[in-house]
Amino acid sequence: MSTNGSITPSTLSPKDLPWQIFWQRDKCSLCGNCTAVCPVNAIEPAVHRQRLVQTTMGLETEPSNVYQVYYGVRQKTDPAYACIGCGMCSMVCPNDCIMPYRSDEADKLKYHLDRGGQPRRRGGRRNVVGGVLDQIKFTRISMLTDPALDAGRHEFELRTLLGRILPAEENLRLQREQGWIPPVREIYPLMIGSMSFGALSPNMWEGLQMGVAYLNEELGMPVRMCTGEGGCPPRLLRSRFLKYTILQIASGYFGWDEIIHSLPEMKEDPCAIEIKYGQGAKPGDGGLLMWYKVNNLIAAIRGVPPGISLPSPPTHQTKYSIEESVAKMIQSMYMAWGFRVPVYPKISGTSTALAVLNNLTRNPYAAGLCIDGEDGGTGAAYNVSMNHMGYPIASNIRDCYLNLVKVGMQNEIPLIAAGGVGKQGNLAANAAALIMLGASVVQIGKYIMQAAAGCLGSETDRCNVCNIGLCPKGITSQDPRLYSRLDPELVAERVVDVFLSFDTELRKILAPLGRSTSLPIGMSDAIGINDKAAAERLDISFVV
Repeated sequence: MSTNGSITPSTLSPKDLPWQIFWQRDKCSLCGNCTAVCPVNAIEPAVHRQRLVQTTMGLETEPSNVYQVYYGVRQKTDPAYACIGCGMCSMVCPNDCIMPYRSDEADKLKYHLDRGGQPRRRGGRRNVVGGVLDQIKFTRISMLTDPALDAGRHEFELRTLLGRILPAEENLRLQREQGWIPPVREIYPLMIGSMSFGALSPNMWEGLQMGVAYLNEELGMPVRMCTGEGGCPPRLLRSRFLKYTILQIASGYFGWDEIIHSLPEMKEDPCAIEIKYGQGAKPGDGGLLMWYKVNNLIAAIRGVPPGISLPSPPTHQTKYSIEESVAKMIQSMYMAWGFRVPVYPKISGTSTALAVLNNLTRNPYAAGLCIDGEDGGTGAAYNVSMNHMGYPIASNIRDCYLNLVKVGMQNEIPLIAAGGVGKQGNLAANAAALIMLGASVVQIGKYIMQAAAGCLGSETDRCNVCNIGLCPKGITSQDPRLYSRLDPELVAERVVDVFLSFDTELRKILAPLGRSTSLPIGMSDAIGINDKAAAERLDISFVV
């Protein structure tokens, strides 16, 4: 509604909004916490005028109107300030007098979010519930080799390899002719996927790094974290903790000036280099860090002026084809680190993944292939990309693994699976299913944001404002007033908790298989599904 009270085409009532604010006047103390903490300014202090009908005893006089003025809060109905349901108002309210509720009406807001001709960009999770991974069962139980349902009684080697694992004779030939063999890293099979310094707040990023360092140095779990596009703080590049980090280079090359300049001063090599060609939640699109989040620190690390949006091209513009791009980028990154660091590409889940994989099989420098499926969450995707583009990770990984089996290279090129892992909270079960479908490593991103920092986003489009830097928990914000709410040490504690619980659950899944010395990569006879079409598509057992 406009300032003069007229009704405009985009006028909505609170009933039309997806989230409505319920406020109890009798319990409110007018402290102002709720309006101060609302990340999208959906509520405001207001003066209310209430009409009361006053009557006197008897019928001689007519009833009169008495107007009462009182103070409170009011929900805005402008689509630009629509409530996102994050519930921060209820978290800070000392009297429990305010709470957002989901409307029982159809969401009419979606028809009004394109004002100015701009398509909607949404952070957080996509609105697809369920999936094949959650339907897979583990069906093979070894009855003759002490399945040890108490997995804690067995010593498990939950390790995997990242790097090109050539046959012994090929390694000997390379050693003899070139004095070099492909570098290989022994890592934990669960990895924190690429979330950039800039997309995440400084406190969140530091908390993740602290958690990873503790897992490595105190618990002996070789967990790795990928930086994402955007570089990383200079102090990390010059510290011993760099060896627990995978540096990502993407089509925008943001942050790579700082990385290259730091090469002579690096005390340790990074774990690996990931070259990003695509992302699962927005295949065919480049990354985008909106200007809201490009403060002076982020601008300095990325080598750009502050306060401007940072879009990455959809592809590496200096390369003509994926074959040339993969070959030249991998070769150049190997040379930068003296051929000591594994280098692998990351692509979107797509029907062309097999073409990329076949190209890698002919390149002895390719250390693996990361495939990011359609269910990956991101803070920079268009709504239409998240909901209508992409390829499921389960079938894509399975196709690639079976293709490697056909050419006899299933043990040479590790496959890294990402995108929607643990989406319904079943992290260990999803990861084990992907490993048995052919993945050597599983990446998580949005799961760790929810588990370690309490992200409020949901599949029903609650919160999900990561993209505009207004994260109410301070996870994806570059505003000090917001990210100061997040304690990095508490984030680190939760990261450790997540990995320890995952470790226990994965052991409980693997113990009955009788596999305690190695991961059951590609062990598809141990899984089944009660969907006949999915069983045929994945080439696994159909069980009912």
